[in-house]
Amino acid sequence: MSEQKATSQPNTFQFFEVFVIFLKLGLTSFGGPIAHIGYFREEFVARRKWLDEESYADLVAMCQFMPGPASSQVGMGLGMMRAGYPGAAAAWLGFTLPSALAMILFAFGIARLDMVAQGGWLHGLKVVAVAVVAQAVWGMAKSLCPDRSRATLAILAAALVIAWPTALGQVTAIIVGAIFGWKYLQTDKTSSEQVIKPNKFSRKAGIVFLVVFAMLLLLLPMLATSPGASAWTQIIDSFYRSGSLVFGGGHVVLPLLQAEVVPSGWLNNELFLAGYGAAQAVPGPLFTFAAYLGAVMSFGPSGWVGGLLALVAVFLPSFLLVAGILPFWEAFRSKPMAQSILRGVNAAVVGLLIAALYHPVWTSGILTGVDFIIALVSFGLLMFWKTPPWLVVVLAALAGGLTG
Repeated sequence: MSEQKATSQPNTFQFFEVFVIFLKLGLTSFGGPIAHIGYFREEFVARRKWLDEESYADLVAMCQFMPGPASSQVGMGLGMMRAGYPGAAAAWLGFTLPSALAMILFAFGIARLDMVAQGGWLHGLKVVAVAVVAQAVWGMAKSLCPDRSRATLAILAAALVIAWPTALGQVTAIIVGAIFGWKYLQTDKTSSEQVIKPNKFSRKAGIVFLVVFAMLLLLLPMLATSPGASAWTQIIDSFYRSGSLVFGGGHVVLPLLQAEVVPSGWLNNELFLAGYGAAQAVPGPLFTFAAYLGAVMSFGPSGWVGGLLALVAVFLPSFLLVAGILPFWEAFRSKPMAQSILRGVNAAVVGLLIAALYHPVWTSGILTGVDFIIALVSFGLLMFWKTPPWLVVVLAALAGGLTG
């Protein structure tokens, strides 16, 4: 694999390159955050070779430790490595735009919930997610669990997460993997020669991003509860806090958002649940559900303005955290001790993917023998025929529509 080079000053071409690639992924990445990580791996590790397997797993592990939508944060990190801070914004915009627009249009009544929730094509998309995640597990396990000790660690991590299916269970599995790697997977080697050479990010800038993240988290609630606080301030505060405090991905943020917008009377529970149903049918991150809420609320600007306001507010913490932590992460992961720790962490990440392959991906997708056949054919097309993932998604959706 040739070493990927990046300039210290990202150019306009790199920005649009990142945007176009992530826009394609935003249009075709169905199946939730774990499936998104599989799509990203296929696109940037296997196909474009922007970074190697270990570097990608390290990035995934970093994002698992942070609050917010892990797959979107992985995308921001990839964009930042490729084209600096504008690249992180381009990756987020491209990956988020399709589902955000779809959710705002749904808020205007363009879609029908029954059509969304009952279509056989939607089940076909859940089935193809099984193949996508299985491909990611297969590829990452070969590279990151090449010996008996790391393979065993991955299996134990998967068992732990399946038995303890919470965000805390996932973090615990990663911590156990880190301790195991530190104790038993020591190495004197530096980072892999194939690791991407990212744009050199200033640690001072990283500190600024982290300070801004913390200040907004502290100050917004005070501003929102002060006398005469505007609707805009209250909306930004509610969605920013929800995006800052959630561990475990998009499904976990839903109760937080519900607690923010329903008791306050900004919208009723029926509208909330209708949007949640529609969010299951669109590609991209589930956090774009915030765009629907902002658009449909009777409080504040609503419509397009409200939708975009809520969308930016809920994703802003993730951007600030990725931009703040990545400069320190790159320095940390280059040290020999860190390499030992990350070997254990990467094996644990494979275990997390194995657990996610079982639940929720397999349990929600494979309900009949026909479902298994569609998943098996999809896996074969991805693994052995090297069929583009977007085409496999389309074919699985059509198969689901015909058999559903």
